[in-house]
Amino acid sequence: MVFWKHTVLFCVGGCAYVGLELLWRGYSHVSMFAAGGVCFLLIGQLGKVQPALPWPIRALIGAGIITMVELATGLLVNRQYQVWDYRDRPGNFLGQICPTFSLLWIPVSMLAMALYAWLDGRLDRILFRAP
Repeated sequence: MVFWKHTVLFCVGGCAYVGLELLWRGYSHVSMFAAGGVCFLLIGQLGKVQPALPWPIRALIGAGIITMVELATGLLVNRQYQVWDYRDRPGNFLGQICPTFSLLWIPVSMLAMALYAWLDGRLDRILFRAP
């Protein structure tokens, strides 16, 4: 059952990431579904592993998680800059990540933590309730 729970959470994160891209720039890429799913699971686990950390600190760590997943995804699938291109942005790193979007990930990670906590509880009640 844990596998199905994580699969659902992964898909929610993937759909949310693609949805944000569609709203922001009007298109996305299949790799962003995978990146969003990974980000959502990692950020959700952050809330379980470090619940004592204040929300702002967890949001900064969450933004770091998203930035690093985006960098890894970019280095794997965005070598020719066909998915995104930050080379014209100040402070960019290899055209894959930039400080502007890293800052944008702070409120996104806060929303992701809240959504993950809510969904996690609901899925526990659905999947693990006693007969």
